[in-house]
Amino acid sequence: MTIVKVALTQTPWTGDRESMTALHEQYTRQAAAQGAQAICYEELFTGPYFGITQDPKYYRYAEPIPGPTTERFSALAKELGIVIVLPLYEEDQPGVYYNSAAVIDADGAVLGTYRKHHLPHLPKFWEKFYFRPGNLGYPVFDTAVGKVGVYICYDRHFPEGWRELGLGGAEIVFNPNATAPGISNRNWELEQPAAALANGYFVAAANRVGAETNEYGDEAVTFYGSSYVVGPDGMFVGDWASSTEAEVKVWEIDLDLIREVRERWQFYRDRRPDSYAAITAR
Repeated sequence: MTIVKVALTQTPWTGDRESMTALHEQYTRQAAAQGAQAICYEELFTGPYFGITQDPKYYRYAEPIPGPTTERFSALAKELGIVIVLPLYEEDQPGVYYNSAAVIDADGAVLGTYRKHHLPHLPKFWEKFYFRPGNLGYPVFDTAVGKVGVYICYDRHFPEGWRELGLGGAEIVFNPNATAPGISNRNWELEQPAAALANGYFVAAANRVGAETNEYGDEAVTFYGSSYVVGPDGMFVGDWASSTEAEVKVWEIDLDLIREVRERWQFYRDRRPDSYAAITAR
């Protein structure tokens, strides 16, 4: 068996960037103490989920990759020997911003960045005000825990990117989120398990939790946490995280299950890309 322990965090906005960053450092130490070899934080973890409004003041949360936060967590990754998926508001240049995640290997090396492709633009999720669509493709990073991909929040509604990550060799896809209740609850139960089964890999989905009333008062969105890990057979691994409380949670996965499932369900063998031309033509 090839056993890997992965951790996910979920927390609301603490009220300031430094305490939010320090909290995730603490979570990472807690996870590593429990044997975690990789950890992923919730979407845009260094700030509030500012998509709730359209306000230029939140541009100040953008930073370069590599930059101060990647340097800080690179040192932590190296110290603890843990892979870190670091979701950040990325500044490519002034006025050019992305919803991104840097992948840091267990030796502290920044392996690269994924930029969110699909951006919602609807009440309380005004992301096109803040971000350009991703333009770095669907990279898969060769890490100390295996081949890792990233797909961010609203991306998960689009099956094409999940498949791109599978074709790229991903064994674990980390899916950081800021997802609120309503019509998304049923999607949360279905989409990641369906993607994991269709593509034969593990999906580890982290979500914000709680209402960020310290930033938005009565207008705050109440995120529902419920972070979880699902296997390549579409089955949940262990229990979900809390739907109401902040926490860091660790799951144990067996990467050998990928081969077992893929040899049972020959989806990669039987797919017909020659017949899918209309997908990109329409």
